[in-house]
Amino acid sequence: MNKKIYYLRIGIVVIIAALCLAAFAGIFYPVKIFDIQFVSLLQRILSGVALGASILFLLLLTLTFLFGRIYCSTLCPLGLFQEFLMFLFRRKNTPRKKHIYKYFIAAVAFGCLAGGSAAVFRLTDPYTLSGAAVSGSIIGLVAITLIMFLVWFRGRFFCTNICPVGTVLGLIAKHSFFKINIDKNKCISCGLCARQCPTGSIDFKNKTVDNETCIKCLKCLGVCRKNSLTYGCSSKPPVSFNPQRRQLLTGAAVIAVFAVAARYGVKLAGAASEKLKKIILPAGAGNIEDFAGKCLNCNLCVQNCPMKILKKASDDCPVVHIDYQNSFCSYDCHKCSEICPSGAIRRITLEEKQKTRIGTAVINNDACIKCGLCVMKCPRQIISKENGGFPQINSDECIGCGACQAACPVKAITVAAAAQQKIL
Repeated sequence: MNKKIYYLRIGIVVIIAALCLAAFAGIFYPVKIFDIQFVSLLQRILSGVALGASILFLLLLTLTFLFGRIYCSTLCPLGLFQEFLMFLFRRKNTPRKKHIYKYFIAAVAFGCLAGGSAAVFRLTDPYTLSGAAVSGSIIGLVAITLIMFLVWFRGRFFCTNICPVGTVLGLIAKHSFFKINIDKNKCISCGLCARQCPTGSIDFKNKTVDNETCIKCLKCLGVCRKNSLTYGCSSKPPVSFNPQRRQLLTGAAVIAVFAVAARYGVKLAGAASEKLKKIILPAGAGNIEDFAGKCLNCNLCVQNCPMKILKKASDDCPVVHIDYQNSFCSYDCHKCSEICPSGAIRRITLEEKQKTRIGTAVINNDACIKCGLCVMKCPRQIISKENGGFPQINSDECIGCGACQAACPVKAITVAAAAQQKIL
C-alpha cells in the first residue's frame, strides 16, 4: 500500500511537470497550473478583491494543514526540477538541522510583498525562478545553477532553509493531521529511509521525522523493508503549544523584521515606479506603480505572447514591458491577460482589451512620407488622410497598439505610454 501511494504521487508529478514545461515554453497552457502557485494566489488577493484566488489559497492552506507539504513535492515547479536532479545525482542524505535564518528570509519576502513590492520574491519565489530560468533570464539561470549545486551537496536545502513559501508551509505542516510516522517496534534503524530523504528530515537513530521540513515526497515509504513507516494520522497526542524563551524571542524578532520590510516594500514600489514612467504596459496592467509592485517576472506572458512584443526585465527596466521595435500588439489577442497568475495583468475580456488605452501614437510630420500605410493598418480605423496631406490620428480613440508604428516604413510614428490605462 505504501508503494502504491508513492507511485501515485510520481504519476501526478509527471503530469504536473509536463504542464509546467509546456506552459513556460509557450507551447500549451489550457490547464492553468500556475494559478494555484502560493505567491501568485497571495499576490492576487493582496491586489484586490479576488474571491476565486481566496478560495484556492484557503484550499492550499487546508491541504497543507491536513496532509503536510504536498505542495512542495507535487505542485511547485522548482521542487519538481530538484526532484529530477535528485534522481540524476542519486545522492545519499543524512539528518540536518533547521537554520533559524529561514524565518527572517520569509519575513523580509512577505513583508515587502505586503508593502506592495514583489522585488524580494523575484529572487526567492520557486515559481518565479522556474519561469525566469526557462525563459533564459540571467537571474533565473544563475539561481538555477546555484540550486543545482545545493542539490548536489545538500539535497533539497533550498526547500527547507531558504524558500520563503516552504518556510510558511512548514510551520503549518508541523501540526498537520497526516504525517510520516515511524513504528519504533518495527524499525531496525538501518538508515535506508534517511539516506533516501531529500530534505534530511528523518533521524533514524532516534526514529523521528521532522514534519516541518518533510515535503511528503513519500520516498521513504517505498524503500522501507520492514514497513515501519506509514503516512497517516499520528497515534501520538498532539503536542501542546508551549514555546520556550528562545522561540518567543525569535518570533518577536521575525514579526519586527516583517513590519520593517513592509514599510520598506512601500518605498521599493515607489522607487521602481519612478524609473519606469515611460514604459508601455500590456492592457490590464493599470499603471506602472501597481504593475512594478505586482509583477513577479515569471515571464509566463513573455513566453506565450504570439507577437513577441513582451520583453523580459533588463538592467534598464526591472519588470516585463512592451517593446514595439519589431512588432505590435495584435488587436484580437489578450493572451497575457488570460494567463498572468499574479494579477499584475488584470484579467479582462477581449472586448475590454480592444478599448483599453495603453498608449497614444504620435506622428512626426518631419519624417512622414505621406504613404498612408498607417491608415490602412489601424485596427480601429481612427487614422485619416486627405489627398496630399499628412495622416491625422484621433488621439481620443487611439489605444496605442503600435500597428501604425510597425507599418510605417520610415519610423515616423511612435507610441507614448499612458500614465494610467483606461477603457475608452
